[in-house]
Amino acid sequence: MALRQLSVMVNNEKGELARVTRTLAEAGVNLKAMSIADTEHFGILRVIVNDTDKAMEAMKSIGCLTRITEVVGVKISDQPGKLAEALDVLSRADINMEYLYAFCARTEKHAYLVLRVTDNAAAEAALEAAGLHLITDADVNKL
Repeated sequence: MALRQLSVMVNNEKGELARVTRTLAEAGVNLKAMSIADTEHFGILRVIVNDTDKAMEAMKSIGCLTRITEVVGVKISDQPGKLAEALDVLSRADINMEYLYAFCARTEKHAYLVLRVTDNAAAEAALEAAGLHLITDADVNKL
């Protein structure tokens, strides 16, 4: 049930992120969620898109080092404390989180999280058991 996230190594130089996102746009790839973490020389752009395979091809065509990672997607209520509750579920299940980012959709009632954890299956089971709704690539494409 995991989401497929594309991680792209982007040189940390003027115009590079614009080139990458323009290439995705020209390939007809729609960005649904994104996060970028940088260092002095490069950044890691993490994206959830409408067509991961097409995005991978587009990035390879311009020489970007790219990989697909399975991550967990979860929908939570857009209210104070709901993120803490979701994270507590993982903590109680002894699941370590590597990173997360959130994204907005066309609703004011929910927030959507992308979680990179050490054990996707265990995280999904724990979150579902706690009554949280997991999201799939198909769900993201409906947003």
